Amino acid sequence: MQRRGFFASIVAATALGPFASPARPEKLWRIGYLTGGSAAGPTLEGFRKRMAELGYVEGYNITYEARFAEGHFERLPESARELVALSPEALLVATTPANVAAKSVTSTIPIVMVGVADPVGAGIVQSLARPGGNITGVTNISAELAGKRIEIIKEIIPAAARVAVLVNPGDPNTPLQMQRAEAAARRLDIQLQPVAEVRSAADIEKAFDAAVRSNAAAAIRMVDPLVTTLAREASAAEIKYRLPVVYPFRENVVAGGLVSYGTSLASQGAQAAEMMNKILKGAKPGDLPVEQPTRFELIINLKTAKTLGITIPPALLVRADEIIE
Repeated sequence: MQRRGFFASIVAATALGPFASPARPEKLWRIGYLTGGSAAGPTLEGFRKRMAELGYVEGYNITYEARFAEGHFERLPESARELVALSPEALLVATTPANVAAKSVTSTIPIVMVGVADPVGAGIVQSLARPGGNITGVTNISAELAGKRIEIIKEIIPAAARVAVLVNPGDPNTPLQMQRAEAAARRLDIQLQPVAEVRSAADIEKAFDAAVRSNAAAAIRMVDPLVTTLAREASAAEIKYRLPVVYPFRENVVAGGLVSYGTSLASQGAQAAEMMNKILKGAKPGDLPVEQPTRFELIINLKTAKTLGITIPPALLVRADEIIE
């Protein structure tokens, strides 16, 4: 189990910054953070940055306590119980597995969720408009975007007849993502085969090998808590096996992947901070509608395209929000 004094090194480096004050704060807020993924990441960075802009200064008037499952979802219930035992004012909970675990251990501590594809389907909230209970937050609509990534593959490789799927079957979002991807694949006359499991770094090579052996023209990487954690391993395998992949997040392409289309993780973190601020000021989570992402990104890595011998269509380049050369 991963546990850390959250952002301690950052606090030491930045001290109080522009918010420094000799007076004692009126309130010291304690926020718990739980994720099915790893410690570092753009979602947390976006949350932290926006919270600081809103006046919540780490080590002065706010403290964080965090638990990271690192893809080991079986750890989440105990980690959630540990955080609840600390009596935090609120919890920031990322990924669907972590939110399911958090919901199971508290119905009173406010929870701001982030990185959840289908919060209603997963039983986390009653509805998006009026979530009810103690939970609200930001949905990442990853299932809806899975079909769009299939369309991007067809733009890049018009002759693609078979596309591999790299997926974590332990993530509750998987069935919904598969449904949306399959609908797009049928429309484009594409077979989604093979469906290769990626539960840890050890599975990356096996998944790419299975895809190449099945003559897949490309692959789509589904969203799960490890998709950015394993970004470097996946991009290295993409080059090694010369298999083009469309990923969900910018971080995958920065690490060397070919193309990504999806929501901005940092932006989602900032949205979650806005909702957390409202809750700390007295709003009830159940009365705050669940929000959708406000920023979507198409990122293309031309260096990787050249390595793979792929020419990116000009129409796709024009639509790109960022091109890495």
